[in-house]
Amino acid sequence: MVNDRLPVILMYHSITPYQEDPYDITIRPERFDQQMRWLSKRGRKGTSVRSLLDAWRHGDAGGLVGLSFDDGYADMVEYALPILQRYGFTGTVFALAGRLGGNNAWDPEGPRKALLTADQLRRLADAGLEIGSHGLLHVRLPAVEDGQLASELNESRRILQEISGQEVTGFCYPYGDLDERSVNGAQEAGYHYGCSVYRADFTEDDVFPRFNITDADSPYHLWRRGLRYWIRWEYQGLGSGMLVKAAKRRRSQAN
Repeated sequence: MVNDRLPVILMYHSITPYQEDPYDITIRPERFDQQMRWLSKRGRKGTSVRSLLDAWRHGDAGGLVGLSFDDGYADMVEYALPILQRYGFTGTVFALAGRLGGNNAWDPEGPRKALLTADQLRRLADAGLEIGSHGLLHVRLPAVEDGQLASELNESRRILQEISGQEVTGFCYPYGDLDERSVNGAQEAGYHYGCSVYRADFTEDDVFPRFNITDADSPYHLWRRGLRYWIRWEYQGLGSGMLVKAAKRRRSQAN
């Protein structure tokens, strides 16, 4: 690893009012606003994954939190973007280049959710958000043949670069599934970093795990998760002293 402390990256999906969500990927706008306000009040700044990793590799990521949004849901424009702008935050949208203007057909139980159109994706890029690739069709990369793998990685990057006007340097592995072949393929396709859900020993500092955030994560839950995970990764910044003391107290009580 370049740095002993892993950077903190939060994983979001859909930000919109809802009534049902069997996959637990939707967060109400008022809850998302509450979470962003909680970060802001503690001196954190939400930023793109690319910016976070650039700072992290130079040992200058204190106070930064990566905000990532998987799948590229169209509600990002109406609900998430205004909230991010309210707090001066940015983030990374990992879009599905082969499903722009479509929906989340890979979730059989629904409900159907609209995905970003090319125009909406361009609007997010113009607003300062990083555009990353989530592949073409949301498939498990370890399960596909070499030809399809190359297409998922290379073609998705080409399409997203053409639409966004950005150099697409980040790849997010659908379902968090990856193996050495898919990671090597992403590097060969020109990606500088990858995002998943869990750490894999063979990825070294190429693929970064993230914290999945849900609608159930109130500020209290975020604090608890910080105590459990962020301190383990030596997460630094305002408020960390209180968390460190609490962690030490728990350890002494356990002994």
